[in-house]
Amino acid sequence: MQTTAELLLLLVVLTDLAVLGSSRLRTCIRAVAAQGLLLGLLPVALASRYTVHVVALSAGTVVVKAVVLPLFLLWAIREAAVRREVEPLVGYIASLLLGAAAVAAGFAIATRLPVPDVAEPVLVPVALATVMIGLIVLTTRRKALTQVVGYLMLENGIYLFGLTQTESVPFLLEVGVLLDIFAGVFIMGIVVFHINREFDSLDSSHLTELRD
Repeated sequence: MQTTAELLLLLVVLTDLAVLGSSRLRTCIRAVAAQGLLLGLLPVALASRYTVHVVALSAGTVVVKAVVLPLFLLWAIREAAVRREVEPLVGYIASLLLGAAAVAAGFAIATRLPVPDVAEPVLVPVALATVMIGLIVLTTRRKALTQVVGYLMLENGIYLFGLTQTESVPFLLEVGVLLDIFAGVFIMGIVVFHINREFDSLDSSHLTELRD
């Protein structure tokens, strides 16, 4: 199963880069949905034995990350009538270069972290790279919906790091993390619609113009 886990983690990195290199919001959302599916398959691929905990974690991750949240975001872009990230703070080629640097940094930093031995040595580097790429999307994109995608990628990286402790972390704690994701995305969704209503735009820089 190690080869399967490595393939899944490679595909996670590719979905990270797909978000960085695309201006179309629908493509970004589909990439994050695909990433959610990959993350849902990883607990099964990494597990030494199948338990109710592992299967429930896998199924819950697929439902939340690959189905529910992407559908919410697709509905949001239809309601807000926005299709593209037109003027990012950092261009797409430069973003891809930053993404490649983040992957390299993830592998470099992982060798220095005092983490316990894990079944898949590539897991921690990919987790760190996904966190950094999520931060890049959050800080270099203007559209609030694209920033929501960056937030989800950031959380996906944290989730990947948490898979190093799948056997020891209580299931209720993992459910709590999923609830935090729901809360964060819906709060950001409220912000998105307020920006769009007030300014007829999803450019988050307009937040500086809000007044009581």
